[in-house]
Amino acid sequence: MLIENMEIEEFIRPDAIEAMLLQAQKTPEREIEAILDKAADFKGLTHLEVASLLRMDDKHLPRLFQVARSIKDEIYGNRIVMFAPLYVSDFCVNRCAYCSYNDCHSFKRRKLTMEQVRDEVIEIVGMGHKRLALEAGEDDINCPLDYILDCLRTIYQTQADLSGEIRRVNVNIAATTVDNYQKLKDVGIGTYILFQETYHQPSYEQYHLNGPKKDYWYHTTAFDRAMAGGIDDVGAGVLFGLHDPYFEALAMVIHNEHLEKTYGVGFHTISVPRIRPAAGVDMSAIYPNIPNDETFKKIVAVLRLAVPYTGMIISTRESAAMRKDLLDCGITQMSACSAVGVGGYMAEKRRRETGAIDPTLTAQFDKNDERSADEIIAWLMEEGLVPSWCTACYRSGRTGDRFMALAKSGQIKNVCHPNALMTLSEYLEDYASPEVKAMGYGLVDRELEKVLEAEHRQKARENVEMIRNGKARDLFY
Repeated sequence: MLIENMEIEEFIRPDAIEAMLLQAQKTPEREIEAILDKAADFKGLTHLEVASLLRMDDKHLPRLFQVARSIKDEIYGNRIVMFAPLYVSDFCVNRCAYCSYNDCHSFKRRKLTMEQVRDEVIEIVGMGHKRLALEAGEDDINCPLDYILDCLRTIYQTQADLSGEIRRVNVNIAATTVDNYQKLKDVGIGTYILFQETYHQPSYEQYHLNGPKKDYWYHTTAFDRAMAGGIDDVGAGVLFGLHDPYFEALAMVIHNEHLEKTYGVGFHTISVPRIRPAAGVDMSAIYPNIPNDETFKKIVAVLRLAVPYTGMIISTRESAAMRKDLLDCGITQMSACSAVGVGGYMAEKRRRETGAIDPTLTAQFDKNDERSADEIIAWLMEEGLVPSWCTACYRSGRTGDRFMALAKSGQIKNVCHPNALMTLSEYLEDYASPEVKAMGYGLVDRELEKVLEAEHRQKARENVEMIRNGKARDLFY
């Protein structure tokens, strides 16, 4: 398969995936237990073993969730990485049936000016965020790559106050060329994120009715071009509900393996969104594959076993209760107090100040978790988790295979856990309510004793004290 002068193997083979899922239904009970034992020992899983876990009887779910949580704790500890999305343009030439931004939906479309980008960033930073995911529709006239590059420069240059800034920008934009990926790399992109939506080509063509995104294989091979353009951190995801969710999960594992085999590094993150109602989207009859809550938790846990070293992301599409449950299935990153429309953060600020609601603002989808950032941070700490805004790996060059080498050797906690405690301390000093600040420093003090190596523990303790005394910001390993 030749894509933009790149020879790429056809790594998604639907017949083989469906055959494995069919064969997996016959997996004996004793083999299911053996597969779970193998996963718990970090020995890796074959495609058929992943399929067997997806198809297994629900009586094995308690053990599956236990293994998923233990893997997450072993590699990532009790950290949960925080981020916020930033929508900069809803102009789009694609006609995707599930998206409110599709080109046949009539509404007032928006593209932020650089001044508006700065305003949105200041609002995001005011919630304590240090990393964000830039989101934009696909429209080469109204939202060309040069505009995205300008947005990235503006975000990095925006200093909200003496301590607040965005330190890492991940980018979720349409599949593009090797040259364009090189430009994104040069301007300082964090992770390049692209949702496959569905790996099942007939379903893909059913839901993508028009526009450049309709080209299934050009979209599916975007990460190959990103790697060729020098981006070694890529993040994947499917929109669960477009096709059989077990097919999608297994295909995503196979895609990850393709990247590992070809480029030496697979997905840095995997997102797991379920389809949600959205303006201009008919949810009545055409989405019979949306997984129910128990099936969804099972899929997330199986993915954690299948790709143990990959970060897993859940957004505000899910309810507070479901996000809590998914933390026990292996989730390591989540958004907080997200605005999912262009200009949404400033619109929310105006609503708080004046009570006026902007009727022309169109969100990409309906949210399920409306809690404030401070409420979410307090909730995570009550659960014994450490909210983290750390971006040190990216800024220290620990990306791609360097990050994976640390993760697979079990060393990543030695740098990530102290960094998490320092960024939590920054949040507590700069943005937390008095009650959350008191709770947070109690957690920090307890967690400092858990830092594995004495040298790291002492340095982390000293750095936290410097932050608390107003003598330093942005310290990291």
